[in-house]
Amino acid sequence: MLSIGLNWLYIILTAFCIGYGIAHLVEKKLHYRLRGMDSILMAGLIAVTVYAEVFSLFYKVGRAANILLLLSCAGVAGVLHGPMRRSLESWWKETGAGKKAVLLMLFLLWAYFSSRGYMAYDSDLYHAQSIRWIEEYGVVPGLGNLHERFAYNSAAFAINALYSMKWLVGQSLHTASGFFALLLSGTVLELGRTWKEKKLRLADYAMIGAVYYLVTIWDEVTAPSSDYLIMCTVFFLVIKWLLCLERDSKGAREGLVPYALLCVTGVYALTLKLTAGLILLLVIKPAAGLIRKKRWREILLYLGLGLLVCVPWMARTVVISGWLLYPFPALDLFSVDWKMPADLIEVDAAQIKTWGRALYNASLVNVPMREWFPGWFSGTLSAMEKLLIFGDGVSILLFIVYALISLIKKKRENRDILLVLATVIGSYVFWQYSAPILRYGYAYVLLVDMLMAGVILQKLRRQQILYGLICLYGGYKLVMMANYIRSNYLVDAYIWQQDYGTYELTACDLEGMTIYLPVSGDRTGYAFFPSVPTMPEIELRGETLQDGFRHAQ
Repeated sequence: MLSIGLNWLYIILTAFCIGYGIAHLVEKKLHYRLRGMDSILMAGLIAVTVYAEVFSLFYKVGRAANILLLLSCAGVAGVLHGPMRRSLESWWKETGAGKKAVLLMLFLLWAYFSSRGYMAYDSDLYHAQSIRWIEEYGVVPGLGNLHERFAYNSAAFAINALYSMKWLVGQSLHTASGFFALLLSGTVLELGRTWKEKKLRLADYAMIGAVYYLVTIWDEVTAPSSDYLIMCTVFFLVIKWLLCLERDSKGAREGLVPYALLCVTGVYALTLKLTAGLILLLVIKPAAGLIRKKRWREILLYLGLGLLVCVPWMARTVVISGWLLYPFPALDLFSVDWKMPADLIEVDAAQIKTWGRALYNASLVNVPMREWFPGWFSGTLSAMEKLLIFGDGVSILLFIVYALISLIKKKRENRDILLVLATVIGSYVFWQYSAPILRYGYAYVLLVDMLMAGVILQKLRRQQILYGLICLYGGYKLVMMANYIRSNYLVDAYIWQQDYGTYELTACDLEGMTIYLPVSGDRTGYAFFPSVPTMPEIELRGETLQDGFRHAQ
């Protein structure tokens, strides 16, 4: 816990400094003030992640990357120390003693959860090794040929590598999942106002969904999986979007700037996990407004920001796999000697899909949904998860009715809500049809249910129905949390975070290079490097690992 707490203080320091610099530029150039400390921190996290990805293209992400980051923070603090100090003082005065106490409690709780718990299977399969490659080399041409899962190039691995502090403490910390959960927890604290007002906004329903998600993953966030970062980011984006819509509905017109900036956050979500791409349907709102008003310079600015976020990620994917997007071999733009074979990519993509559908055989990838869905639904989901998925089906039907009524009655005021609903439903349908492992799409599953319930209950003016259910479920989860803490308090993780798993590996020779393979199973962990589940059919491109790999001819 102690190592995590200190690590998070460092993340807060750097993310706040960089985020505040971005907020200052936004206010100066776009005349919009970022609302809330959480928004500033998210802006900083996005920028720092992009920085780590850019740095990895040229050098390993370790001591030098952190020194340069600290120098950048010092530069921002030096130039903006006055307004930065006033902003912090204002936040401190405006935050009541009760909220400060809750924030401190959340900090300690998430540090406890992040220090120990369930390490996701994929983390010891390839996440740990992906992060170590970034720590040791930055990026290596054809790394996907060594193990195809390395080509799943998530920006989550870059930010984990930047803040892992292996070079400083001798252990690779993996705290980003817990920190994103902590950040989202701070965002949903605004739910506290509902108990006074006895009224739920649509954003509050999204926050309730986020709370459900957070209390579901507390025993998993020790893993550096991209799933937790992407789900927290999607919740954050939708919540902030709905809050903007609420302010607009009350006459506090803030223009298109916040929506355009949130779309940049949507691009960031895509770099965390490519399957989040449909969240960018939200871009319709700011794009339509900017085009209608012919604000071409702003359009170019936002397009530039989006490219700034995604181009380093795409560049890393090209270097690692030879393809612009992985695993989508249809988009064939580059002729490089390290390009991964298209047929192997198709098999890998099929394995992910069939595993998610509980078919466990890549050859069954084209089985119709009507055939695999019943077995997936009955065999892989808990009772509560079945209820959520059933609710999604009902919500989609209700959305169609709601959309038709809005269209027939020409209710233009419903357009913004319809866009949000269409976006989360589209994201859910894509997840459901592709690789429906729940941790890949929990945010979409919950947002479809909660937002459609919010629309209906607001129309019926029966929102108080939720209060009793929330209290009952909250009490149940508090008991579960207490039991979890009690059952894990003896785990020796109060100083150092629980490390990656350890496995029995054997050393093998590959063209003079030592490579480690598991004696049994397919997980390798972090300690032995480089390690892969099976011996690949590759050859070295040069004399060192830095030169990369290509598929054996």
